[in-house]
Amino acid sequence: MINGKTLFLSLFVLTITLLAYVLITNKSSDIASSNLETDVTGSQNNDVGELQENAQSLSIESLRNGNYPGSEITIEQTLDPGSNYKRYIASYKSDGLKIYALLTVPNAAPPKDGYPAIVFNHGYIPPTQYKTTEKYLAYTDGFSKNGYVLIRPDYRGHGNSEGQATGAYGSNSYTIDVLNAVASIKKYPDVNQQKIGMWGHSLGGYITLRNMVINKDVKAGVIWAGVVGSYPDLINNWRRSNFSPQPLPSGARRWRQLLTEQFGTPEQNPNFWNSISANSYLADISGPIQLHHGTADASVPVAFSEKLDQQLKSVGKTSEIYTYPGDDHNIGTNFTVA
Repeated sequence: MINGKTLFLSLFVLTITLLAYVLITNKSSDIASSNLETDVTGSQNNDVGELQENAQSLSIESLRNGNYPGSEITIEQTLDPGSNYKRYIASYKSDGLKIYALLTVPNAAPPKDGYPAIVFNHGYIPPTQYKTTEKYLAYTDGFSKNGYVLIRPDYRGHGNSEGQATGAYGSNSYTIDVLNAVASIKKYPDVNQQKIGMWGHSLGGYITLRNMVINKDVKAGVIWAGVVGSYPDLINNWRRSNFSPQPLPSGARRWRQLLTEQFGTPEQNPNFWNSISANSYLADISGPIQLHHGTADASVPVAFSEKLDQQLKSVGKTSEIYTYPGDDHNIGTNFTVA
């Protein structure tokens, strides 16, 4: 039987391998050996969320027509360092809002062409419970120890970030925050603008896929247990068996209900639903994608990743998929507690 440490190493080596191949070929890896640290209690909040005022602006074309300049990155607080890298709480601008982020920078001198960089998109964590310095630490450490500059955006309304936490699926707000994170990390000293990759888990996988059909600056992506179905699939084929919706805030409604009331069902109005689905634009994907998913994931169906892999290959794009029999949303069934 594979023990937790071996499984973790195997999975993370696959992740590093793709990003290293695309971003820093021949770079060796020394991977952290601890379990994935996420909070998926109520993961995805997959029914609850606000609908942005003009739902037509959910479309991929609307996002492509937007402007995402980011900003210079400001160091807000210096944290205890990692084994061979510096750690900071940083901030940047998105839609005029101050967005906080975890930033790590290698101690070693940059390569001749600059450090490769990772934009790391976290999954659902209740915004009021979110803290910049918690969760996913083993994963960010793995990249940071191996010579990457890493930025993990908090998204608006999370932790100390300004703005309102709108949810991901009825609003492009979080996607926009990550588009601005990419622009901001490009401005960071000694980052190679041609070697930027993206990693996303769960909700962060949804954000990663949308970014990669919009932004050519992202050269490779890795998605774990991603919400990567089309919107018709999210409407028709995504009802978590273990999901108990939290009480809605006053005046709030569910994005599925609001969208179907305004635009009809996917069967009634396929053009609208296809226009807001990243899956309709895979021919424009900015780089290879690697997908990881546990077959016993009760939060996001493994079928979403399997279908995306087929869709990418059908349009001639590079895709790899790794499925883990019996494993869960964190791909963590066999992980030991660190």
